[in-house]
Amino acid sequence: MKKILLSIIAVSILSTTANAQKINWISMNEALALQQKNPKKIMVDVYTNWCGPCKMLDKQTFQNEDVANYVNENFYAVKFNGEGNELLTYKENEFTNPDYDASKAKTRNSSHQFADYLDLRGYPTIAFFDEESNFIYPLTGFYKPNELEFYLKLFIKDKHKEIKTKEEFQEYYNAFKPVFKAK
Repeated sequence: MKKILLSIIAVSILSTTANAQKINWISMNEALALQQKNPKKIMVDVYTNWCGPCKMLDKQTFQNEDVANYVNENFYAVKFNGEGNELLTYKENEFTNPDYDASKAKTRNSSHQFADYLDLRGYPTIAFFDEESNFIYPLTGFYKPNELEFYLKLFIKDKHKEIKTKEEFQEYYNAFKPVFKAK
């Protein structure tokens, strides 16, 4: 009986995992190199290993089929550990984490210079860059698929350049009709 129950659980876990949509994550260095050949906006998921909301964003938002398809089609998608030790070159500057402690890899660590350069205030942060690698805006915190949809489309259509006041933003926000499915 236990073997049958374990088999059923294993099959349901595998089928759930197989149905999860995947974003084609790359490094920031790879995205910047790809931009040279094929200009495209960059979306960076800045996370840490210890961050609970980061894991929720991965599981509930980034594995959403509509989100994954839209991101894969319109952005270079980057995963970047805000407390990791990756060497990154951005705008001819090298960024590292000189105080990185490998023994703290699964817990809080020192902040990466690139996260500091972007002036990030918390995790997760989704940072957006334009086709010329210029920093657009950081979204801090957890976003559901249809909440993230608003910003994905705002930035991909360059509407953020047209909006000059809080009132214009609120008007645009109120008029927006999300189409991404919740699950």
